[in-house]
Amino acid sequence: MATWHCGRRRGFTLIEVLVALAIISIALLSALRAAGQGTNNVAELRSRLFAGWVAENRLAEHRARADWLPLGIQRGSRREGGHDFVWREEVIATPNPAFRRIEIRVFADADESYSLAHL
Repeated sequence: MATWHCGRRRGFTLIEVLVALAIISIALLSALRAAGQGTNNVAELRSRLFAGWVAENRLAEHRARADWLPLGIQRGSRREGGHDFVWREEVIATPNPAFRRIEIRVFADADESYSLAHL
């Protein structure tokens, strides 16, 4: 005949284990989401860095040639760091006729909807 002990049992109940697993899984999913977001941020920063180089290189080319740029907008493309970029230059007159203002914007694609760099 079996005897029952009225003492306190050791261990966890099934409910306690399931709640603990649910908490751990939520924490792990949050950590994975944060790591994935960090990876996306690195790719965005890399694209912005290369786009900045494209804009700086365009400006350096104009300085090296010492051209007097005509007023208006010019467009072109450049490959930098394994990525293709589209640039748009706008040459604007200033109050001082001896100066011209140039704005260079660099985009990831041809629709020019999102500027990655602006000088």
